[in-house]
Amino acid sequence: MQFEFAGPLPLADGRYLARGPAPEEQESVLVLLRLGAPQASGSRRRRRAREVEAGSEPRPLTLTRATAIRAFAPFEDPGAAARWLDEACEAEDTIEVLAAEGLALLNRALHAQAVSAANPNSKVELDTEDAERVLIGFGSGEEVADSLFTEAREVDIRPRASKRRRREEELRPQERVAAVLRGREQLDTCETLLLRARADFAAGRDREAALQLRVGLEALLVELKGALADPDHEEDMATLSARKTEAGNAANTALQGDLDDQQRAQVEELLKLSERVLRRRRILRG
Repeated sequence: MQFEFAGPLPLADGRYLARGPAPEEQESVLVLLRLGAPQASGSRRRRRAREVEAGSEPRPLTLTRATAIRAFAPFEDPGAAARWLDEACEAEDTIEVLAAEGLALLNRALHAQAVSAANPNSKVELDTEDAERVLIGFGSGEEVADSLFTEAREVDIRPRASKRRRREEELRPQERVAAVLRGREQLDTCETLLLRARADFAAGRDREAALQLRVGLEALLVELKGALADPDHEEDMATLSARKTEAGNAANTALQGDLDDQQRAQVEELLKLSERVLRRRRILRG
């Protein structure tokens, strides 16, 4: 899978070999290439401000091409690869799975870059909707290492995000953004913490998710207590309060090592329940 993003990414151009922590996990390759990057000035001095004409055209943007290669699954011959490409493009689920797999590899590298550079403002998560173009294809080792293909197809996977867009429309985020910026509403601390927990869990960082969940859940139980005169809200809050020890136990385990399957399931369930409480509050308050 190949993704093209407007602007530079914090990762340097090059080829990155990737393998999971377990020795039996399969090897992939991530290739980063910037196109149309402006020339470096060679000086660390800040350039002096220059006059520009009103209505002048914006400068061309850098394009970053990220190619996720399944090095562990070579084809026997070009004919087999072509048949696979035809079949993959006809199956919507296959395209979705491959895109998610490729983005997971890229996001894993972005997260490692942000942590290694100790940069809290670095972009650490990308979505298919962030891409200007998405391609699926195959090629020889030399071709894909240079972000090229023997044969490729452009795919549009944006319609598959319609459920997410409907959810966003239901929550009316633009109205809330305006209210926050104008000082008429404040974001709750639990919202930020639980959002981070969800991002960590979705990226497979279960330990980080468990630690974020513990404090996020504690904050939610305080901040949203009595927030709605609604029986469902009260029931969910009571359930979260009763299961708070599960979040605490999972976080304690995370301090020592990996979660077991039961704790991972508990973290996911508590996250979903917490998100439901927040979503209900936003919808009912309007």
